[in-house]
Amino acid sequence: MSEATNSSSGAGGSGERGVLKAGSNVPEAILYVTSNCHLCSVARALLVSVQRTIPFNIRIVNIEDDDELMKRFALEVPVVEIDGEVVASGQVDVDRVRAAVNEARIAQMRRKATGG
Repeated sequence: MSEATNSSSGAGGSGERGVLKAGSNVPEAILYVTSNCHLCSVARALLVSVQRTIPFNIRIVNIEDDDELMKRFALEVPVVEIDGEVVASGQVDVDRVRAAVNEARIAQMRRKATGG
């Protein structure tokens, strides 16, 4: 299992965009956050704990840097999106995230097997 590498300074930092990598050719979860958001920090810790057992990348995006994302998610952060689908928001359910990551991994393996 690959160790996560962190190119960001911490969940919720202003202007933050970071990636916690588990490797290449694995699904990616996008964690939308805002500054000084306690639930965002909790969600990041939950994602990292799942990442220890299931390889996937975590991209952290501070929505305060993007007007469209602010309109879409301002009242819902933290928001976890996997394969373009919002799988959790607010108080993030770790079991729901784990299931979504597993589903994304299976879908990715199927696409590779069929050449798509």
